[in-house]
Amino acid sequence: MENKIISSKTEKILVLDFGGQYNQLIARRVREQQVYAEIKPYSRITPEEIRTAGYKGIIFTGGPNSVYDESSPHYDPAILDLGIPILGICYGVQLMVYMAGGVVSSAENSSEYGKTIVQADKNVLFKDVPEKSVCWMSHTDFISTPPQGFSVIARTDKCPCAAICDESRKLYGVQFHPEVTHTEYGTAMLRNFLFDVCGVTGDWKMESFIDNAIEKYTNELAGKKVLLALSGGVDSSVAAVLLHKAIGQNLTCVFVDHGLLRKDEGDFVENTFRKQFGMNLIRVNAEDRFLGKLKGVTEPEKKRKIIGEEFIRVFEDEAKKLGKINVLVQGTIYPDVIESGKGDSAVIKSHHNVGGLPDVISFDEIVEPLRDLFKDEVRKVGEQLGIPHELVWRQPFPGPGLAVRIIGEITKEKLDVLREADAIFREEVANAGMEKITNQYFAVLTDLKSVGVMGDARTYGRTIVLRAVTTDDFMTAEWTRLPFEVLERSSSRITNEVGGITRVVYDITSKPPATVEWE
Repeated sequence: MENKIISSKTEKILVLDFGGQYNQLIARRVREQQVYAEIKPYSRITPEEIRTAGYKGIIFTGGPNSVYDESSPHYDPAILDLGIPILGICYGVQLMVYMAGGVVSSAENSSEYGKTIVQADKNVLFKDVPEKSVCWMSHTDFISTPPQGFSVIARTDKCPCAAICDESRKLYGVQFHPEVTHTEYGTAMLRNFLFDVCGVTGDWKMESFIDNAIEKYTNELAGKKVLLALSGGVDSSVAAVLLHKAIGQNLTCVFVDHGLLRKDEGDFVENTFRKQFGMNLIRVNAEDRFLGKLKGVTEPEKKRKIIGEEFIRVFEDEAKKLGKINVLVQGTIYPDVIESGKGDSAVIKSHHNVGGLPDVISFDEIVEPLRDLFKDEVRKVGEQLGIPHELVWRQPFPGPGLAVRIIGEITKEKLDVLREADAIFREEVANAGMEKITNQYFAVLTDLKSVGVMGDARTYGRTIVLRAVTTDDFMTAEWTRLPFEVLERSSSRITNEVGGITRVVYDITSKPPATVEWE
């Protein structure tokens, strides 16, 4: 089944991905202007397909290579003649220049990284942008000779061609990154391109998504029995309520309590969806089953694969009890698809809903109603659907649960220790009113043991790591500067109240180079 829920009348912007790290951030920035954007790998769509798809504009993303490198991403120059407005960003503008016959050069004295002052001319792209402002640069190559018909419309001290345009063909390009917050007027530049160059009206709204989704699944799933994997996290919760509104009692939610959940989480999930929403909910207490499969396993990827496989096996077992089940629903969202190695992106992690799936499952089809949405958009859908604020804004929690927060073998004893430590940390963050300051915070149980002193005796116990990050997209994240008082209280309580813990440390690594989770 095609899972697209986007109306054919919706204005669309194509983000043509050339391997840049900010591809999803670009799409999010476009959607923040209530304009729908979708990401397509450059290698999987032709100029003719772009033309017939009805895109109102195209954005070329950045990329890691030089345009003169034979292995770097290239594209058919015919795209420049489709009559569709194009904005090239970083590598994207260099590729535009290369395809149009200009010259891109490499010189050490022209490379720029980080915040840079850019001086812009008066141009539609820079409407309401001061003559001088801060932008974010990240390049070694630079445009030394613009193509015929292009004009230079911005520059920096080191880069003589920081932005170009061919207004007659509606082709624009910037060497810097307008999508990152470090570029002061980046949002204004993107908005100018969307509304003044592409001529969009901004018709992408969550209400429209909800109406289209309910109508789509009411029709396509009529008379079918549907099984949904409910974890209690925001993604699966929103998917559950959305499908419940579409097909009612034909939806059965299976909540697998794999024993890898946070403290008291199983009871909370069960009470919320069974009592509050009146859904068909089956709670499967499968802790022994999962721990048996995980016994002796220490390799992170293997743990994730085992958990993903076992999830499907549990669903299949429940489906057999229920009779013929036609459809499996998953709470997959857009970043899951990219980060799990779909398309041409590198595999970063595979513990999301799309990762860890076995090759063969016994359901006729899989439905992923949220796969086109970013996390903030999923939350907006949840609010529009009337899901309580407490649930919509719950802490993000990975599918394998605490398994990716325990280093080494997973045991019942380790899980109980981590549950208590994690609950204490989350409680202290909440008590300090810091819940809205940090986007995700949790404890990790390492496999490291160290000497400690308790009373008059020396001890030898485990180390707990506290982790808190601040982000708006989870593609990148900064470690949160929690007050020392919060960390001190958390450490004191954990070492005093949780047996076997002699040391507590705080993770101050951002993403990249680290990921948010430890495994």
